[in-house]
Amino acid sequence: MQEIIKVKNLSKVFNKPIRGNGLKGMIKTLFSNKKIKFTAVNNISFTINQGEMVAYIGANGAGKSTTIKMMTGILTPTSGEVLINGMHPYDSKARKKVLQNIGVVFGQRTQLWWDLPLQETFSLLKDIYNISDKDYDERFNYLKNILELDKFIQSPVRTLSLGQRMRADLAASLLHNPSILFLDEPTIGLDVLVKDHIIKAINEINKKYNTTVILTTHDMSDILNLCHRVIIIDEGKILFDGSIDEIKNKFGNIKTISLKSSNFQCEKLLEKYPDINIENKEGEINISFDGDKIEIKELMRNLLDCGSIQDLNIKENDLTNVVKTIYENKNF
Repeated sequence: MQEIIKVKNLSKVFNKPIRGNGLKGMIKTLFSNKKIKFTAVNNISFTINQGEMVAYIGANGAGKSTTIKMMTGILTPTSGEVLINGMHPYDSKARKKVLQNIGVVFGQRTQLWWDLPLQETFSLLKDIYNISDKDYDERFNYLKNILELDKFIQSPVRTLSLGQRMRADLAASLLHNPSILFLDEPTIGLDVLVKDHIIKAINEINKKYNTTVILTTHDMSDILNLCHRVIIIDEGKILFDGSIDEIKNKFGNIKTISLKSSNFQCEKLLEKYPDINIENKEGEINISFDGDKIEIKELMRNLLDCGSIQDLNIKENDLTNVVKTIYENKNF
């Protein structure tokens, strides 16, 4: 597969002024050169191939947004490099060519003209990206159909609902047929039906145009529905880079039994199964265990000996819990 993004030994260090307390401290800060260095991204490296759909995730302040800004040319690295189709996106000479090959959707921002009808916004983008009439008609009609824009194509952007605007923003980012699409929280705040519609559209666009997708999100269901690969960053360093199957396999076949009981004897179950993890919150009990090491039928029989059970369900390995574990260990 063709390599389309290369991140090599990438670092970004910010100089932050040391702020004093109170009004006097604030005034002193204005005339002080004292600063501290903060490393947002710390010597990370990875490559992404054409057509891949990759989740790039991390907690708030982990460094993911700073990385994306360097990958899109908004920020310049302190050291290391980013190559988009062999070009540095932050290089002023290459920037125009790079921008022709990327599309960006920010869940809480828009690239649409607020007071113009959506149709006119798309016409402006056609001229900005110098799209030929033939290519524009083909892509516009395809995106209009797959994202169901017909009902509000003549409406001013300011009158659109959040779900309508997100669909319109996605179409706007794809009109020039970029080879790479950056999605930052593309389904934030959307209802279930609109969210599913956007996820389906992104998958179809990836199949039709072989578009590379970089997804940043806190929604694990988006990751499972779109991506096969996950890169996890924390405190500026990459903790994990691999497939979703790999991340689950490395953590074992973890299963969770949730039950309700007013008299459950957790200690009795732990005596027989010291490797399981039990959380008891006022009678709501979660029992996590490795399904490869513990036979679930035998465990269920022993559960019944530990107390009366009113309700019970079993869940397979959950990506949210896996990611949480990686954050907590930070040595995966």
